Amino acid sequence: MDWKETAFEKQQMKLVCKDGNCSVFQLKTETGDGTSTFYQVYPGIYVMYNDYHITCGPARQMECKRAIIIEHCREGRVEWKTEKGTYWYLTSGDIVLDSFGTKNKSCHFPLSHYHGVSVTIFPDEVMETLGELLSFFQIDLDGLEKYFEVDKSPFVIRKGTVLEHFFQELYHVPDNVQIEYFRVKIMELFVLLKSFDKTEIEENKPYFYKTQVEKIKAIMQLITSNPEVHYTMEELAERFDLSVSALKKCFKGVYGTAIFTYMRNFRMDMAATLLTQTDESVTEIAGKVGYTNTSKFAEAFKCAKGKTPLAYRKQKPMMPSE
Repeated sequence: MDWKETAFEKQQMKLVCKDGNCSVFQLKTETGDGTSTFYQVYPGIYVMYNDYHITCGPARQMECKRAIIIEHCREGRVEWKTEKGTYWYLTSGDIVLDSFGTKNKSCHFPLSHYHGVSVTIFPDEVMETLGELLSFFQIDLDGLEKYFEVDKSPFVIRKGTVLEHFFQELYHVPDNVQIEYFRVKIMELFVLLKSFDKTEIEENKPYFYKTQVEKIKAIMQLITSNPEVHYTMEELAERFDLSVSALKKCFKGVYGTAIFTYMRNFRMDMAATLLTQTDESVTEIAGKVGYTNTSKFAEAFKCAKGKTPLAYRKQKPMMPSE
């Protein structure tokens, strides 16, 4: 068993297939499942595609190999809890530079899905085997590691940079030239990182403390368990001992959207499920998702789903009862 199989096994991930430079690992838990498709590009450089439909992901458990990890979030949202008890979040379009040294204790996906790609670089191995190629492109991996300070804490780059464009191209690689394409793109990535000016981005690394995150998750549990109730920000803030501004900032930090937007989408998704999987009347469903006025519910539903509740119900057959 090689190092990567050992590392994935420690994360309760099973090798499901292996072919040449590609290995596919799968994680299955009671909250869902996910796969990581792993390519060796050069000795010491790996590209991995992550596709998860799950709430709790694999914690990072690598023993002491020095590494630089660059991860791009394509869809969904990822939460890391560090050894220091702080929580970091990545949302669609964001990039994080990290290392095994930060010892992320747990990984969660607040939206229950996550899709992205990561590049893992082991500098010692790369410099030993690719020293001449790195010199040709004037790449100093030690310098990059120090510049982004990845050995101290994750460095987050929010969406909208040239680096995001680079990662978007990795989702459209022709199958017949994957490894060759990756090899060219890795050198491009090094050049982009070398030229990146971290002082031009907004204040880096927003994080939240454990007590804040626990309160926000409790708020989410409360409001989604009682969708018929319209809580005000002031009521929630007082109930959970938070300021309104902290509640707004932290909720968006954890779930990626404002609390009212989150609940509007939750209510409309719940209504859509009830329309297609029950025979309850539109009025009954409206009440369950917090609307006492059926016409206002119908208007809100059409705005969210593009169809009236009755039209939406007709487009899909009722689910058979078990």
